[in-house]
Amino acid sequence: MTGKILVVGGTGFIGSAALRALAGDRTPKPGEVKALVRRVPEASEAVPGVEYVTGDLTDPASLRGVCHDIHTVLHCASHIGADEDKCRAVNVDGTRALLSEAERADVHRTVLVSTTAVYGAGPHRDLTEHERTPAPASATSRTRLQAEQTVLAAGGSVLRPPLVYGAGDVWFVPSVAELLQRVPALPENGRARLSLVAVDDLARLLATLARTPEHVPPGTVHHAAHPHAPTLRDLVVLLGDTLGLPAPQDGLALDDYLARLRETPGRVSAHQARQLAEDRWYRSPLWSRAHCPPGPGHRIRLSEAAAWYRATLTPRTPAASDGP
Repeated sequence: MTGKILVVGGTGFIGSAALRALAGDRTPKPGEVKALVRRVPEASEAVPGVEYVTGDLTDPASLRGVCHDIHTVLHCASHIGADEDKCRAVNVDGTRALLSEAERADVHRTVLVSTTAVYGAGPHRDLTEHERTPAPASATSRTRLQAEQTVLAAGGSVLRPPLVYGAGDVWFVPSVAELLQRVPALPENGRARLSLVAVDDLARLLATLARTPEHVPPGTVHHAAHPHAPTLRDLVVLLGDTLGLPAPQDGLALDDYLARLRETPGRVSAHQARQLAEDRWYRSPLWSRAHCPPGPGHRIRLSEAAAWYRATLTPRTPAASDGP
């Protein structure tokens, strides 16, 4: 392992998976892997060998010293929601505070986990990292793009995963499940192709990048999507096979679908639903460049997470109030 690593957001969906990937099949040496968290997890939920330190991105004073003796920072923390002030406090101001502490501690490199949602409205077809200027359409993605700009200006690197799923997912699959309940049809007949990535595969990539920094040079942006981008219809069929979700055959024009959606209020917004109805797939050469296999595929990964999803999904599934 190249130097000591700090994972910011170590109890979050992606951050906790990154810690598990960094620990791998062995317990890290003392201080080798640290996690910045707001609250130290219970022993049963902590990753063995990881040193947990407390701090809050919205409280710069609490970050003092967290980067001491750290070589690489994996910044996996973000606020997802409709409240722009809260998003700005964590995603923008919090990132600046973290980078100030990293600079003070002479951290060698920072990798920020962002999102392909910063590109805004689709369609996105086989999009490369430099093919389109980002035009974010939500509070979350606007402030995450600002965080990107801050990290890049400081010489860090950015990873943009697409829709992320797996155990711990409270947005993507729960949102699809809710939409299938509210409208038993697929927008645009489910033709949209969607890039996905399993959280455990994304975490392996993050761990690889932490150990081999040459794959993400300073000031660069990289996609992190699995090479196979299924159509929405294929995805729904797969969710039916692995999780038992309904797989409707009917399709609706997008405007008709959104009108039906408004007749059955829920947590998932029309903005979120539209994201699943238009092509959003991305080219991600970083897997091969980093010599990190992208994983066994969506069917296997969804099957592995099936027990968690079945225990989590309810007839009216809560989802985040605003997409990434």
